[in-house]
Amino acid sequence: MSRRTTELLLLIAAAFPVTLLYAMYVVTTGAALSFQTLAVPLGLFAAFAAAHIGVRIFAPGADPAILPVVFTLSGIGITFVTRLQPDASLGQVIFLFLGVALMVGTLAVVKNLEVIKRYKYVLGIAGIILLVLPMFIGTEIYGSKLWIKIGGFQFQPGEFAKVLIVLFLAGYLAENRELLSISNRTVLGIKFPRLRLLYPLFIVWGVCLLVVAFERDLGSALLFYTIFLIMLYVATGRVSYVIIGLALLAVGAFGMYQIMSHVQVRVAIWLDPFSDAQNLGYQIVQSLFSLADGGLAGVGIGKGMADIIPVVASDMIFAAIGEEMGLLGGSAVLLLFMLFAVRGLTTAARAKSDLAAFSAAGLTAAISFQAFTIVGGVTKLIPLTGVTLPFMSQGGSSLLASFVIVALLLRAGDEATGRSTEIANTSTDLATAGYRTTVRGSHMRRPALDTPESGLLGRVALANRLTRTVFLFTALFAVLIGNITYIQVIKASEYQDMPSNNHTINKARFIKRGSIITADGLTLAESVQQADGTYARSYPNGNLAAHVVGYYSQQYGTMGIENTQNDTLTGSKDYSSWQNALNSLAGISEPGNSVQLTIDSRIQRAAEQALAGRVGAIVALDPRSGAVLAWASAPTFDNTNIQAAIEAANASGGTDTSMYDRATLALYTPGSTFKVLTLASALENGLATLDTTYDSPGRMEIGGADVVSIGERGHGKISLAKAFALSSNTVFGQVADGLGAEKLVATARAFGYGQQLGLDFTTAASVMPNPEEMTEWELAWAGAGQPVGQGHTPGPQATVMQNALMAATIANNGIAMNPYVVSQILAPDGTVLKTTRGHSLGQAVGSGTAEQVKQAMLDVVQNGTGSAAAIAGVKVAGKTGTAETNNANANSTFVGFAPYDTPTVAIAVVIEQNAKGEESAAAVGGQVLRAALATQGL
Repeated sequence: MSRRTTELLLLIAAAFPVTLLYAMYVVTTGAALSFQTLAVPLGLFAAFAAAHIGVRIFAPGADPAILPVVFTLSGIGITFVTRLQPDASLGQVIFLFLGVALMVGTLAVVKNLEVIKRYKYVLGIAGIILLVLPMFIGTEIYGSKLWIKIGGFQFQPGEFAKVLIVLFLAGYLAENRELLSISNRTVLGIKFPRLRLLYPLFIVWGVCLLVVAFERDLGSALLFYTIFLIMLYVATGRVSYVIIGLALLAVGAFGMYQIMSHVQVRVAIWLDPFSDAQNLGYQIVQSLFSLADGGLAGVGIGKGMADIIPVVASDMIFAAIGEEMGLLGGSAVLLLFMLFAVRGLTTAARAKSDLAAFSAAGLTAAISFQAFTIVGGVTKLIPLTGVTLPFMSQGGSSLLASFVIVALLLRAGDEATGRSTEIANTSTDLATAGYRTTVRGSHMRRPALDTPESGLLGRVALANRLTRTVFLFTALFAVLIGNITYIQVIKASEYQDMPSNNHTINKARFIKRGSIITADGLTLAESVQQADGTYARSYPNGNLAAHVVGYYSQQYGTMGIENTQNDTLTGSKDYSSWQNALNSLAGISEPGNSVQLTIDSRIQRAAEQALAGRVGAIVALDPRSGAVLAWASAPTFDNTNIQAAIEAANASGGTDTSMYDRATLALYTPGSTFKVLTLASALENGLATLDTTYDSPGRMEIGGADVVSIGERGHGKISLAKAFALSSNTVFGQVADGLGAEKLVATARAFGYGQQLGLDFTTAASVMPNPEEMTEWELAWAGAGQPVGQGHTPGPQATVMQNALMAATIANNGIAMNPYVVSQILAPDGTVLKTTRGHSLGQAVGSGTAEQVKQAMLDVVQNGTGSAAAIAGVKVAGKTGTAETNNANANSTFVGFAPYDTPTVAIAVVIEQNAKGEESAAAVGGQVLRAALATQGL
């Protein structure tokens, strides 16, 4: 059977899966199957059949597998481009047919690759010009300057530069192969060339760095550099070139990472895309979610969610293929590229000349390594780069350049069939290369180069290197298949179970999600059925408790209670009764359960109103149980329109912090509120009593440096209780110094420092340094509530939730109750399924110590700095604080509880940048305490 007959049979065989795949897409659109709706795959087959005739005429001896492989890839590609970007499908079809025509035209025009020798420098200069042209007149799209626009037409010159540069390199390497193979020194058994033979490597390296710096194009730079290294190795067989090339690559990568912000961003996204999943990491996160959904066999053509991935039809098309065709389909695509690499390199091994061999190897590497680069990026194997998937991605420039490459490969394969019986092997003119020649009489004698690359032995060595290159590309695609297997099989469940996985959320849109209600019965979130039978999330009371409730979005995932209670709200794991358990095991969807919070809407509104127009946070707890009564952060965000909120935050450049929960995530300097803990530690450890007297100067040297009270106000010799009421830093610096770092830090940890608080939510861990790291001066300031350490993370730094827990612990006789916000889980019929019970973190200090601290805190409100928190007819205990910042205004802080005798509410307040004359945190705390007590009927 002839090569062309084999090619025709393979084309016919490939037509079946290509047509079937497109037919599956047509069916999902609701259209009937007909010759009209299947015109694209049928027309494409006709175009490749015509191309087959052209190959039969112009290159009858070419490889028979390359054209069918390209047809299959193109058929799959046009199906997915049509599915993902219908408005671009017509243009893609036109470019696809133009590409096939250009392929045949190139075969007709380029009858012999040896013509490259004559024009290699012209090709090289043209290629470099096309490569760097976007630096000067390019248009930036998605952060990279790769495109040139002329009127309404735009193209990517780098795609054509790839072809021209490969041809130039093939001509250059064919002419200088033996010269470049010479080595004159050996290091550790590896032969290294002389320095001036490395000049081409340095030049290519420099050009690639310019592409990264000025065009911001990592993909093209990596692609060109890798192609050159592969061609250089294939031509010379010198591993030293590869070692030096990889070393230069490492140096260049490190340098670009240090100075180029976009390189840093790409690396950061690669390492942890989930750290910024809604902004910079969105593209790769959505790709991973799509691949995880694909599993083994895929979700079906047209049934995936990959269309929400930015530029999915070009850069990210493999994510859509993996989702809708599954691991089997994705692996099949990668195997096709692997087969293309094998057949292309086989063509190179059979080539009749060095030039044809190097051309075939370089062109094959251009397609194959480009496929590896983009698929590796999409699957998070390597950093994502903006190159296209050859023959498949949307884009005319890539398609046309790829088909030119196919034509040249077919030409190289045709020349390898022995139509010219002489094996051509060019050699270097040594005189022009700078080597000595000897002249005797009228004859010039040119010494032969005695290298392994000379003569027939050189051809054998070349074939062996091409075989190793085949193994290289086989290994690369095998790694890709292993990686997508890891994502789509091993990691799939983990990705799908992520609370932020909007794909999983989208699948649950037909399940009625449970409600979120407050302790007093106000609905904060509910699901409302739509006309199409799906459910939409509604927040009937606006953005009340937005940071607590969070949001539920099919695009952006979940946050807050919508996140932490996702399984309960969706009903996906309901084993509360035998009937629900049976339904769950059978896969029958159940309505979600409702979540009742400990938050009281009246106290919550009071807290949010108190923060209106300010920046800060308030937390109110029931000290007896740890139940959160109010949890407010300002500024807040509108969870009824989460898309607008997220887009505004992303576009603000970090200035919009409305979605940042200051109550649980922000670490504040506690200021003098920390003196509650210092006092408790001193009393608990027997260092002092409330009546112990201390000198209270405005400034005092402790540990070789000064500790200063606010305004440098001194108070003479005063009791510890008085120092607490007047908030004397110098006294509490002495107390901390007397305690020692170990005892102070141990007390802080007993109150919750160093751990994430919350039974059903998480907070940032409040900070106290290791005692061994604290200097005497740092310890003194820590006792006064100011972190000043160097060489390590200074402390104390506390969340508002931590400060509220500290006050609640004192109010609860020294017992620290871990905060919680979910009170009960309710079945759809209102039955109570689960009630949260308070959990103790332990006895932080004894009840006697707690009672003495309570007395001191009462005196602060009645006779000290906390008078603004006083409530008529109610005894309020508290402690104020002022935390210095880098700005002119300081943060105002307050902790307290009421009623004094039987505390039912403990509170912590932080007001950022509180200017003099503005309402203090103590006054704000008093307002909220007053509202809370009124709500409780006290």
